[in-house]
Amino acid sequence: MASVNPFNLSDSEEEAERRPNDTVDTERSPSDGAPGPPPGNPFSPPADAEPPTLLLSSNRTSPSGEGMSASAAATSAMAGSSEARVSVDTIAAQLLRDQYILTALEFHTELLEAGRELPRLRDYFSNPGNFERQSGTPPAKDQVLGPGGPLNRAGSISTLDSLDFARYSDDGNRESDERVAVLEFELRKAKETIQALRANLTQAAESEVPSQERKNFKSSPEVQEPIRPLEKRALNFLVNEYLLKNEYKLSSITFSDENDDQDFELWDDVGLNIPKPPDLLQLYRNCGSPLPSPRDVADVSVGVDFGDLPGNCIAQETPRKLDLTQQQQTEVVQELEYQISLLNNEKQSLAEQIKKLQSEIQTLRRTVSSPPPATLDVASPNTQNPSSSSNTACSANRLSMLPTDNGQYLDIRGVSDAENGPGHNSAQNISQLQSQSQNKLKSQPPVQFDQPNRKLSPAFQQALLSFCRMCSDSRLGAEVSRIADSEESVMLMLGRCLPHIVPNVLLAKREELIPLILCTACLHPEPKERDQLLHILFNLIKRPDDEQRQMILTGCVAFARHVGPTRVEAELLPQCWEQINHKYPERRLLVAESCGALAPYLPKEIRSSLVLSMLQQMLTEDKADMVREAVVKSLGIIMGYIDDPDKYSQGFELMLLSLGDPSERVVSAVHQVFIPAFAAWTTELGTLYTALIPSLLARIEKLLTQGEHGLDEHKLHIFLSALQSLIPPLFAVVLQNAPFTSRAKLHGDIPAIEVTRFPRPASPLQDVATIIGSREMLSALLLLYDHQLEHEGTTGWESLLWVVNQLLPQLIEIVGRINVTSTTCVHEFSRFFWRFCRTFGKIFTNTKVKPQFQEILRLSEENVDASAGNGILTKATVPIYATGVLTCYNQEEDRKLLVGFLEDVMTTLSLSHAPLDSLKASFVELGANPVYHELLLTVLWYGVVHTSALVRCTAARMFELLVKGVNETLVAQRVVPALITLSSDPEISVRISTIPAFGTIMETVTQKELLERVKMQLASFLEDPQYQDQHSLHMEIIRTFGRVGPNAEPRFRDEFVLPHLHKLALANNSQAAESKRIDIATQLFEAYSALSCCFISEEVMVNHFLPGLRCLRADMEQLSPEHEVILSSMIKECEIKVENRGMSDAQGSMSIASSLVGEDAKTKFLSKMGQLTTSGAMLANVFQRKK
Repeated sequence: MASVNPFNLSDSEEEAERRPNDTVDTERSPSDGAPGPPPGNPFSPPADAEPPTLLLSSNRTSPSGEGMSASAAATSAMAGSSEARVSVDTIAAQLLRDQYILTALEFHTELLEAGRELPRLRDYFSNPGNFERQSGTPPAKDQVLGPGGPLNRAGSISTLDSLDFARYSDDGNRESDERVAVLEFELRKAKETIQALRANLTQAAESEVPSQERKNFKSSPEVQEPIRPLEKRALNFLVNEYLLKNEYKLSSITFSDENDDQDFELWDDVGLNIPKPPDLLQLYRNCGSPLPSPRDVADVSVGVDFGDLPGNCIAQETPRKLDLTQQQQTEVVQELEYQISLLNNEKQSLAEQIKKLQSEIQTLRRTVSSPPPATLDVASPNTQNPSSSSNTACSANRLSMLPTDNGQYLDIRGVSDAENGPGHNSAQNISQLQSQSQNKLKSQPPVQFDQPNRKLSPAFQQALLSFCRMCSDSRLGAEVSRIADSEESVMLMLGRCLPHIVPNVLLAKREELIPLILCTACLHPEPKERDQLLHILFNLIKRPDDEQRQMILTGCVAFARHVGPTRVEAELLPQCWEQINHKYPERRLLVAESCGALAPYLPKEIRSSLVLSMLQQMLTEDKADMVREAVVKSLGIIMGYIDDPDKYSQGFELMLLSLGDPSERVVSAVHQVFIPAFAAWTTELGTLYTALIPSLLARIEKLLTQGEHGLDEHKLHIFLSALQSLIPPLFAVVLQNAPFTSRAKLHGDIPAIEVTRFPRPASPLQDVATIIGSREMLSALLLLYDHQLEHEGTTGWESLLWVVNQLLPQLIEIVGRINVTSTTCVHEFSRFFWRFCRTFGKIFTNTKVKPQFQEILRLSEENVDASAGNGILTKATVPIYATGVLTCYNQEEDRKLLVGFLEDVMTTLSLSHAPLDSLKASFVELGANPVYHELLLTVLWYGVVHTSALVRCTAARMFELLVKGVNETLVAQRVVPALITLSSDPEISVRISTIPAFGTIMETVTQKELLERVKMQLASFLEDPQYQDQHSLHMEIIRTFGRVGPNAEPRFRDEFVLPHLHKLALANNSQAAESKRIDIATQLFEAYSALSCCFISEEVMVNHFLPGLRCLRADMEQLSPEHEVILSSMIKECEIKVENRGMSDAQGSMSIASSLVGEDAKTKFLSKMGQLTTSGAMLANVFQRKK
């Protein structure tokens, strides 16, 4: 029996639910109301009739209530004579004669799908004249006239041609539609005439070679017969088809140009009545063997008797053979080819049966070669029951084929037996199964049947029983008639039947077959059948969802537990490899998840070679994020089971590769699964703090060295995030290698770990308790850890000494090289140090981390004026120490230490005239957390009341950074009073420093009282006579107006900002000092450029904005001509805007009435449209005029 591939079918539910018509419908007897065929049955085949199998399975009723269905007629015809075969042409003729047109059409369709086109049906249905309406009285709307009268339509089926679309057309121009239909029909008739003429030419071309020449060619085979025109056109068509299929497009174009008299897109151009042969590839493959006839799709359950073939009759009648026409000879050849194909199929089936029987014989011989006594007794020749003997053989065969990897009998649930080991009680289990099986077979009595006291001959009895209608010739009939008589027989039967069952199960319910497929795959003795079943398992569902994938994975793991690593490698892994490039991401996702789920059950050599290579390929090539995410998780599982130290470098490269993935979900999976598993492996290898972490630090230093002109912040984030994920395993190594580890005791009163002791882990694998083993053990180790650090020191503690003496100094040196203006880098390193200090604890932070930072920063008073001591204060070390180390713990003494550090930095930087970037970065990072707003205001108040004007200026500028994140209550209560105090400072520089902060308040605050206070303060700066000659104050005000003006309240911009800018521009025209004049003009140009994008009222535009621009243009004409050109264009644009607004205002009063009318009409129209339904008739009524 040929194996069946169930996946040749489509995976769609529509095709999966389609049932093939394998056998003739024989369930309806002639007594159902359809009389049997009369003696002169028109269905009786002629002498030269074709013998193909009847395939009729229509469920439709007859168009008329009379007569019997074609199915029943065919059944009764075939039942009338066991040897008579009905030709399909006869059936088609009868259907057309009795006007079963729909049944004939369905019959024609099924023959086309089977590749067996019938000329009678093809000519009938391709002739439009059979369905044209007669030119007299038109037929009823539910009838179509055929050649024999009206053709009734099924009333329950609304067919396309039963609708008269002209009735529903909007324009009603039915005459033109009918004219178009007539023209289309005439065109179709003309094409058919052309094809008929081509057929005549084809026949003429075939007969061009004279018969005498053909005889000469046949008599001398060495002389080749010249090619006929028909053969040339057919070969040209096949060659062109081959060129197109194999992407030889240019050659195909050239070939078509050289044969411009032939249409290569239509086979009928070769010859209308000639069937299209297979393509060149199939002809080459079938060279030397007869091509299969189209009839080889006939139902194999119908026997073919050689005596029934016309060819046999012709062979017996030699005198008539000479008189046969060429068409009859062609039919004889087709029949013989059909018979050959049937015999070849039977030969193949018998060969497979012989092969299976030989394998069973060999298995029995191996089993009987050294059998136990019970087996010999049961299988002895004295045994009267042959079924018992076969049972014994099958049972022995099953026992010999049991999986020997783990010696366990199958329990598909697989709970804990796998822990017993591969060789646990193997011989004992097998011997027990053998003895139980043989005892059971001994106890089975032979089956006895009551024999009647009759004297019928065996032949008569057999002939009598043949009238019981049983079908054992088909595949399914053979399975039904052969009931399984042992466990192995059940497995064999399931292996044969499951490939036929799976395609016919709904896609949504196919997971119900998983246990059946797995059990059969586990116990089936044939490797080929097991491979097919596992192939079915992985292809069971076209696009499995999460739940279905989990079910398949559970089954794969259960299979692996019971068959052992050898069969998992040989049978499951190839299925994964086949699907690695599947077009559906769900299938590739199943492969990625399978690699991780099967990792514990694979041989260790395969884990570190084949599976690792598969996952690496998918990681680099797959485009779906969810697949790469699953790949990373499976790689993490592989890292948990790998034990080949040579794979460390490959694992490190995979970590860096996956960290650089563009998908966030993939990177998250790296931190959650891969890095913890890889760190656990490096911990066992002893290379976590000797190789892995130093490699990442070296890459960060190289990045900083190469990035002096532009740092690659993305790569820095990759390396630093990997270091951050390695902090928990590093701390676990420090605890496990400590001097006190051996003294840790789990019994006694062990206090619980505080909830806030460690940062929240990204996954359970980054939880220190999980890495150590339990929370109790971690708690005991933490007590000893804190005591060791506080009282006994770090002598002999190798891992902790590496952290203190090598890791921390290197990290602090790296931090000092970071650009302090890079907010991202500062934030990343701050998070790293925060998690580092929180993980290693408060005592470690206070005694090991803070002293090293304080030694570097050197904040003592004697170093204030030393240039060497100020360099580090301008680096990123200051914000990272303040936000990453000093904020780890939030108790009172910690807050005081942070406040003191920020006050000292502010004082030191101010008194040494150093850049304030490091202090600004600290305020920005801390200001993002509202918890520290009060603390920062305390630091700034310290600067407000400081005795040095430089410190007070710094405090005033820091308010600008803090205002945006602080709530308005704190701004009103703490910020504005401090700024008002500074705005009345004796030093003019301090007062000027408050202007940016006042401008930021105008930009962000909404309280009117607060805004009025700020407005009054700024007005005092602009209108007080003492500030008229303050060039730096004017510069700062103009800069602030340009920055906050576009975002400030419009009334504040129109009534305050623009008028004062106009005054400043006008005053600058009379400025005597050219340097001051150009500075003010440049700042005014920047401010006006920013404000020109805002909406400005016409009054303000005419009174302040345009006059200010003209004053500025007067300055730029003398100082900067290139700016003067830009200003001229800005002035021109503003003047055009003013003119357009005047014209639109004049037209506005006229358009008000019309707009109201238009709005009313639109409202009425939309309300009318809203009341409509989807009916086309109602839609048409809306637009009809009222009469």
